[in-house]
Amino acid sequence: MTDAQELDELIKLWFAEDIGDGDHTSLSCIPASETGCSQLIIKDTGVLAGVEVAKKIFRAFDPELKVTVFINDGAEVKPGDIAFKVEGKVLSLLQTERLMLNIMQRMSGVATTTRKYVKIVEGLHTKILDTRKTTPGLRMLEKQAVKIGGGENHRFGLFDMILLKDNHVDFAGGIENAINSARKYCKDKGKDLKIEIEVRNFDELGRVLENGGVDRIMLDNFSVEDTKKAVEIIGGRYETESSGGITIDTLRQYAECGVDYISVGALTHSVKSLDMSFKAV
Repeated sequence: MTDAQELDELIKLWFAEDIGDGDHTSLSCIPASETGCSQLIIKDTGVLAGVEVAKKIFRAFDPELKVTVFINDGAEVKPGDIAFKVEGKVLSLLQTERLMLNIMQRMSGVATTTRKYVKIVEGLHTKILDTRKTTPGLRMLEKQAVKIGGGENHRFGLFDMILLKDNHVDFAGGIENAINSARKYCKDKGKDLKIEIEVRNFDELGRVLENGGVDRIMLDNFSVEDTKKAVEIIGGRYETESSGGITIDTLRQYAECGVDYISVGALTHSVKSLDMSFKAV
């Protein structure tokens, strides 16, 4: 299934969840022939995301709705800005309002948080990555919002990269077993997947370097000082990623250690939505 097909299916589910057998509030007091115009008003400072998704939501519900966009995805916005206006049947405007706002507020919150992190490491070669700590059913949109905010996507799911974490290593019987089994699996299954492994200390790092066979090494819960030392030991032989225990206050220090990536769960798992409203003109 393509991303476009997946989004189409999600939109159907969202409408089914919200409208059920009908928006009886609107149907009870608004004539079916009534037309009008509503506009999306920004009420907070941040990065706008979800405009393209909003257009698809409107189109899916009522192809006759006319959307005029004034501010596009990725733009920095402030209170009072008008992102777009929508003209058409009032019943359609009312029934799409909450779904569109829920998506746009969430995506804009993710993009705003991501932009904040990206700006902190500006000028360094370190890239900010998201994680799989996403809202079930919204991963595609939240990861899209990370990119709109200037970050990059880690693996999308369990299927597009091998990431050997501490539990995998422990259950597999050690680092060497985990790496070698993963490589054999890829060969046997004809899978061209990158292999990343998490290390918790310098002993595990040494064993990975001795064994080889990976593409990236994740330094999990290393201090800034130890991260710098680890990057020097790895010496560019493998991609490096820092993860765990990194706050917005220590982010720049970790990036200055020379790691290629820093993965941040907070981009998606604890984000404040960007405030906005959809009001009749």
